[in-house]
Amino acid sequence: MGLFSNRIDREELKPGDHIYSWREAHIYAHHGIYVGEGEVIHFTRGGQEIGTGTILDRLLLSSSPTHSANNPCPKCGDQSNLNGVISSCLDCFLFGGHLYRFEYGVSPAFFIAKARGGTCTLAPSDLPEDVLCRARYLLENGFGVYNVFKNNCEDFAIYCKTGLLVITNISVGRSGQAASYVAAVSAVVSSPLRFLTTSFSGLALVGCSMYCISRLVSDIGVRRDVAKVPVERLIINPSALDEPANTNKVNGLIEPHGSTNINEVNKLIEPPGLDEQAKTNKVTKEE
Repeated sequence: MGLFSNRIDREELKPGDHIYSWREAHIYAHHGIYVGEGEVIHFTRGGQEIGTGTILDRLLLSSSPTHSANNPCPKCGDQSNLNGVISSCLDCFLFGGHLYRFEYGVSPAFFIAKARGGTCTLAPSDLPEDVLCRARYLLENGFGVYNVFKNNCEDFAIYCKTGLLVITNISVGRSGQAASYVAAVSAVVSSPLRFLTTSFSGLALVGCSMYCISRLVSDIGVRRDVAKVPVERLIINPSALDEPANTNKVNGLIEPHGSTNINEVNKLIEPPGLDEQAKTNKVTKEE
């Protein structure tokens, strides 16, 4: 673990670790939560890693285990077409790649120095027992619909580690990988500062600066459009994951995530009809 690589040996794994493995020549990584005994809980679309409905679906291979239906894993069975949150053995999760551990609570300088997104965050991790509780709960209840930019495998792992959700629909989700891709595009085509210099070194400096700043402000540990949501509340209203616009009413309640008024947030994501049911129960008691 360090500035240049997050690669670890299997012997270093601890239950509650957020781990990942690079796919397709380091184009992207698949993320999950190690829960012990050689088992990993992770979020997959099943048959496709991203599912954008574009040519990217053909370029990127599945995050599902390496074993095919004709040669299933003796531990996991055939998981090639499973969707949502699944549990796999570590070998199937790694997909033949190396093992890396995601870092939490890093400094801004360290975060910027790790130029590749999806490897660390400024946000602190919760206790391992809380992480394991969320992962196992979501294994039974799901994590919404997979979306490469809003709700992917890294988003799942970060939620398990922190309990934080992005509750606006104006940007990418919690994923550092998605944020880094958006930052790279922004640095190339969206910065007016690129017109201030014509030299190659000047353009490179401007582009690099814009990329680093964009990545930093998109990190889950810096953003202000996040709220800490208990996993039980998340399952009551899964549309908070699939349709972030439905939670725009809580924008005015958002403060730094350590002081968010979670009681008010919870009121806004209770299932419809709950108030009417309470009134009915009250009338019944009075009668």
